[in-house]
Amino acid sequence: MYCKDYVVKELAAHLPELTLEEVESGIEIPKEKSMGDYAFPCFRLAKTMHKAPQLIAAELAQKLQNSDIVEKVEAVGPYVNLFLDKTWRASFILGQVQEAEKEGRAFGSSTVGEGKTVVLDYSSINVAKPFHIGHLRTTVIGNSLSRILQFLGYRTVSMNYLGDWGTQFGKIVVAFQKWGNREEVEKRGVRALNELYVRFHKEAEENPELNEEAREVFTSMEHGNEEALALWRFFVDVSLKEVSRVYELLDVKFDTYLGEAYFWNKTDKLIQILTEKGLLQESEGAKIVDLSEDNMPPCLILKKDGSTLYVTRDIASAMYRKETYDFYKCVYITGMEQSLHFAQWFKVCEKMGFEWSKDLVHIPYGLVSLEGEKLSTREGHVIYLQDLLNEAIDKTKEIMEEKNPDLDNMDEVAEQVGVGAVVFHDLFNNRIKNVTFSWDQVLNFDGETGPYVQYTFARASSVLRKAGFDPAVDQEIDFSALTDEYSQEILKLVEVFPKRVEEAAQKWEPYMVTRYTVMLASAFNKFYHENSILTAEETVKKARLRLTYVVAQLIKQGLYLIGVKAPEKM
Repeated sequence: MYCKDYVVKELAAHLPELTLEEVESGIEIPKEKSMGDYAFPCFRLAKTMHKAPQLIAAELAQKLQNSDIVEKVEAVGPYVNLFLDKTWRASFILGQVQEAEKEGRAFGSSTVGEGKTVVLDYSSINVAKPFHIGHLRTTVIGNSLSRILQFLGYRTVSMNYLGDWGTQFGKIVVAFQKWGNREEVEKRGVRALNELYVRFHKEAEENPELNEEAREVFTSMEHGNEEALALWRFFVDVSLKEVSRVYELLDVKFDTYLGEAYFWNKTDKLIQILTEKGLLQESEGAKIVDLSEDNMPPCLILKKDGSTLYVTRDIASAMYRKETYDFYKCVYITGMEQSLHFAQWFKVCEKMGFEWSKDLVHIPYGLVSLEGEKLSTREGHVIYLQDLLNEAIDKTKEIMEEKNPDLDNMDEVAEQVGVGAVVFHDLFNNRIKNVTFSWDQVLNFDGETGPYVQYTFARASSVLRKAGFDPAVDQEIDFSALTDEYSQEILKLVEVFPKRVEEAAQKWEPYMVTRYTVMLASAFNKFYHENSILTAEETVKKARLRLTYVVAQLIKQGLYLIGVKAPEKM
């Protein structure tokens, strides 16, 4: 429950003309603190009570004067302004946190998703191609949403739908057979494979028959050419080994790496359904589903030669996921430029009669652009994600060596802060917004950044260490010691944490949690600078330490939900 729920009850007790729902919908939060914590307009009561709204407000304010939860009530024209009792607010909000602790659950967690499975398709790297800066957003958004959903009781299945099939593999096989070296690929990994791929395209400009050779090789792979398939498996292994290092840095884990290759020959059932329902039409030798009545271009299902396409394999994959996981929602986290692709095949699933097509969700995001010329090692026009993360770690270590040269676990903390800074920066804004990457902004310890929030957590942890605070022992506190302005601002933020997490899940927006951690860190830093904690009178000290502990726990939890570590020392 929230403080507002109690205010609603108090008001409803004196307004028999209105239901609880009507009272709740009428309550407003004033823009100015001087106007109270909540305001209730009385206009709608004038007709039923046959009185002027100002008179109704005055009478209602008088009736609420003796409420235990209200410190002051004012009638201002047609409005009733309510000021919550500060001691009651502290007791109520911290009581909720302590209740969660006693029950052994994290404050803000819930069971709303119990019994529901959400499949999340994200990151979805392309085998034998660079894992670059453009893949960062899908990876961190997906990882964060998975954690948020788990926090709310959902079962999540994180899927890395590998781009591991298609004509490009005919090109890479041909390039490797002509110019490749196994030892070189084992040593340099995807960078060596990417160079072969680039060379193939350059050579093909001069020698176009290379493209036909590549198509023939890929067709032979679909018919079981073991020599080519053995090379393909080698490329997959090399790619997964390399990207696993990036996933380890990002602390991202997947439940399955089932890619396109698994589904290319499992499309017979969907073709049969499309045929039986009369949805497949011929167009210039290819097979399509007409979507003109839905104001979309036709959806191409089969090429002229009868081979499948990306969209065909997507539908086959969705069918598999429903059969395997019986998902509540199946979520695809990709760039905004793929919106039409998903809209088309979601609509095809609907036309096929799949009731679960309404549970397919595309979560689009904006682009990442880069500020400055030398952010990390560049290979052609590619910026490898591992290079970017390593550079973030190196730059962070330089800053920390200057600020705190005696830090014991310097390398570990530099990694947590450097990687965390990159992730935090990416998740700071609404996902639809484009992100401009700037080192000065990302690694700023004073702005609305990951390092700022992590440093605040380390500061709170330091206070608790110095005080020898034990959360299991120091439970009983005097809530009247938390009535100052800075304590109250923190308490208001503590209260809304569960709501922010729920909203983030409902809107598929991790940034709501990211922004929350900044607001809480900022409120704590004001509290820290304006209030003495360790040198305060014992009763006040105990209360402020408890509040500090709650702040530290929520910052740590919030950072975890967006995939960022919280070092206790920086």
